[in-house]
Parts: sequence; C-alpha cells; structure tokens
Amino acid sequence: MDPKDDGYILRMAGDADKETIWQILQQAIERRKKDGSEQWQNGYPNLGTVTADIQNKAGFVLVKNEEIAAYTALIFDTEPAYETIEGAWLTTGKYAVVHRVAVSEKFIGQGIAAKLFFKIEDLVKSKRIPSIKVDTNFDNIPMLKILEKLQYTYCGEVYLQGSPRKAFEKIIS
Repeated sequence: MDPKDDGYILRMAGDADKETIWQILQQAIERRKKDGSEQWQNGYPNLGTVTADIQNKAGFVLVKNEEIAAYTALIFDTEPAYETIEGAWLTTGKYAVVHRVAVSEKFIGQGIAAKLFFKIEDLVKSKRIPSIKVDTNFDNIPMLKILEKLQYTYCGEVYLQGSPRKAFEKIIS
C-alpha cells in the first residue's frame, strides 16, 4: 500500500462546509490563545473570511471518510503582502500561498497538519507551480515546528494587517 494513500483527500471547500470550517477555525483560535500566541486574537479570521475563501475558490478541506479534519486557504495567485520582504525569497515567479491552516480538535495529535501540507504540495506540483510560500506569527510554535519539519526555509519577515510575520518558502518542483 502506498504510504501517501492514507485515505485523506484534499478538496475545494463548498458552502455546505462553511459552518464546520468556522467551528474548526474557532477551535484553532482558542488553541492559539491557550498557547499564549497573539495570532488570530483580533477578530481575524472570521466567518466572513471563510465565506470569501469559498467564493474565491481558495478554501480547501482535508477530508477522511467525509469528515473534515483540517482547513486551509490555498491561493494560486500572488499575495500582495509578499511583494515586500525583509529578507529574500528563494524564488521569483509563480508560487502558491498557504494561509489559515487549522486542524479540527478531533484530529489534533495525529499529524494532520503535515498530511495537509503533503496534499497541498502534491496539488501545487500538479499545477506545475515551483514553490509554496507561507507565513506565521513569531509565537505560533506548532506551525513553526511543522514548517521546520517539512523543510520550509525561513526567508525573512513580511507584514500582514500591520503585523510582522515569519515568512517561509519551499521549492517543490
């Protein structure tokens, strides 16, 4: 059996997924708060963010047996905040952007964030996009550990909503 064939499927989110996605994001917001992180403690993301992600075809869910295990926004266009970086990206040209990674409370501790990133990398490769860029808050220790484990390279800082964020990139082509 192919170890990548673990029964998890990454698919585009639809309107029917909105409430479940919002519940998962609320769980993640609370985890960030309990961890002492400042990330996501200012009313963002919110239900409107999820609605916009779905409408823009950027919302994606990781599903197993039709149950949503994780959510992310995956953007196949430029991220304006990434145009200015204190540091340097590994590449110029096309890239995919990962935002709003959140894992359902039911699936915590099962390596779901890594599975999500593996599925994202497969999708991005299939679209012949050479790299993935992602950012996170300086105090989001779980995400920083995942990015290190998956060999994303720290490239510097970008600013989103006026806040500095650690920016990472991984070349996948």
